Parts: sequence; C-alpha cells; structure tokens
Amino acid sequence: MNVLEMMQKQDHMPEVYKTLNAVEMEERVRKIKEKMGEKLFIPGHHYQKDEVIQFADATGDSLQLAQVAAKNKQAEYIVFCGVHFMAETADILTGNHQKVILPDMRAGCSMADMADMAQVERAWPILQELFGDTILPLTYVNSTAAIKAFVGRNGGATVTSSNAEKMVAWALGQKERIFFLPDQHLGRNTAYKLGIALNEMAVWNPLTDSLEYEGDIKRIKVILWKGHCSVHENFQVKHIDYIRKTKPDMNIIVHPECSWEVVQKSDYAGSTKYIIEMIEKAPSGSKWAIGTEMNLVNRLIQQHPDKEIISLNPYMCPCLTMNRIDLPHLLWALESLEQGNIINPITVPVSIAEDAVQALKRMLALA
Repeated sequence: MNVLEMMQKQDHMPEVYKTLNAVEMEERVRKIKEKMGEKLFIPGHHYQKDEVIQFADATGDSLQLAQVAAKNKQAEYIVFCGVHFMAETADILTGNHQKVILPDMRAGCSMADMADMAQVERAWPILQELFGDTILPLTYVNSTAAIKAFVGRNGGATVTSSNAEKMVAWALGQKERIFFLPDQHLGRNTAYKLGIALNEMAVWNPLTDSLEYEGDIKRIKVILWKGHCSVHENFQVKHIDYIRKTKPDMNIIVHPECSWEVVQKSDYAGSTKYIIEMIEKAPSGSKWAIGTEMNLVNRLIQQHPDKEIISLNPYMCPCLTMNRIDLPHLLWALESLEQGNIINPITVPVSIAEDAVQALKRMLALA
C-alpha cells in the first residue's frame, strides 16, 4: 500500500475519540500503560508530535527503534509511533510472540513509496543488461519491506543516514557499481563525500524506465533511484543564502536527505542523531538554522533555550504522514488492546521478511 492509498484509506477510529479533550486522553493513556506494564512497548520516532512522544518508552530513528523493540523480549505489544515502513522493520526484527501495531494505517512515507517492487522489477533486468553482474543494490532503511527483500536477495544491504558512508564504501568494495534506493539525495551526498564525482553518478527514472546520464555509461559508479524526502527537499539554497545575508554568525546544519547543493552550502550535514548531538554539545549562546523536520526543530528549540535555534526554512510544516499518529489514535490503539482487540497490525509475509532480514543483517554486521 503506497502513501496515497494510505491517506485515502478510511479511518475507522470511532468518532468519540475526536471529541475527547487532551487532559482526559493523556490520563487514559497513562492508566493503560501502568496497567499493561512490560507487556506494552511504545517506540516514538523523533518526528512525532509532543502529544505522542511524551508517552514513548524509547525515542530515536526508525532502525534504532526497531532494534530496541527487538531486544525487548518482554513486550507482547509494540505500538509503533512512526510510519508504515518503520513498523514493518520492527515486525521483521521482533519475535513471533510480539505484535506490532501502527495506530493509524494512513501513516506512510512518500519517499519509501517512490520505489515499489513493480518498478524495481522492471529496472533491474535493464540495468543488468547495460552493466552485467557489476551492480550491488543498497537501500535506505526508509524503504518498504519488499524493497529490502529485493536487496537482500541480490547480496546487498540496508543503510541508515548515520552509516551510509561506511555501507557505500563496503558495497563498492564488493562490486564495481551500486544501485542506491530510494533516496537519490542521500546516495549522491554519501558517494560525493567518498570522492565519487557527480559525473560518475547516474539517475534511474522509474516513471520512464530510463537512465538519466550524459556521456559514456562505463564511467558510472553509482546509480541513484529518482526518489526523495518530501520534507527535506523543501530546504533550498535560497534559504541558506538568506541566512548568510541576515544572520552571518549562524551555523547551518542539515540532514543528508537534502539536495547536494544544500548540503554543500551548509556548515554541517548529518543524520537526525548527529543533528541532535551537535545541538546538545553546542556552547550556550550559539546560533543554529536546522534543515530537518519541524516537530524535531521545535523540540530542540524548547530543550535548548540558551541557544538561538530556527528552522532553515521558516515556512516548513511537520511531516504530513508522520503526523497522522496523534493522541486520539494512540489512545484508540491502546484501549482496543485493553479490550482484547488488535487494530492495525503490521505483519510482513515470511517470504519477504526472510530476504529483508538478510539485508538488515549485512548492515548490522558491518556497522
């Protein structure tokens, strides 16, 4: 199910939850958490709203949360406050006795859905014909379980924004070329940092089933899937130019899902974890313009009143699909569990999970 289908999917949450006030909902969530104890585990992604993140038993990025959930053997129910591909990864890594639940099935990821298996199955034989057996696929963890399974079957691995550099270097030690899905910006920024020139990178366009490249294709070392994060692509060079002009003493730090041009013009670029740690370590009085999701930026502003922090793009809004998980949906999921009813379970078919876990294991063994 892609993000559009998720957004169009009917929300079956009873209307009564939409009429409750926040104080009442918070109290009911607390009581259920206390009652269920270790049987319940709530991972919360950094981009979640404060109304949800306050109840998270662990916060972090997608893979980190899935790993923490997998280590928590006591939890029977994992109510994942994130998006669909994150809950899939949690289901892949957790035990058979554990059930993964997504409070709102409309919480998808536009980037993950920019690469579906039908498109990849058309692309792979064409690329094999062009380049022979010289390509190793890599996929960002921000991808569907089916894409992870494709990569696993073909000897590749997953990557995170924290370990992408190490994984790309590893992959290029295995084969002459890599096929990087689904985020072209993370792939391009990582490869460039490793010394690969822009003219050694091509883009695969899944809408036209064609390779976008000018010149001798024998020079190509990196094939980038034409996908992107809808949030991070909204940070542009013009925003950096404005900061440089109006606040020349302000540091600019961005996520590597931003475009190559934005990353090159910034002072720092790194994963969500990297951004959080940079702000935490920064001296009091320092100034920061951050290019990442707005819920996280607002949380950093609240947590660090001794620093001047702004969004690099002042007109940014939070991630639309991530924000589908809200307090009413969390309460609905928990009260349904309390009544013995599992809503919105996330279950990855065994055949897909077995191949996907190979891609994850290769990464975890190296990173």
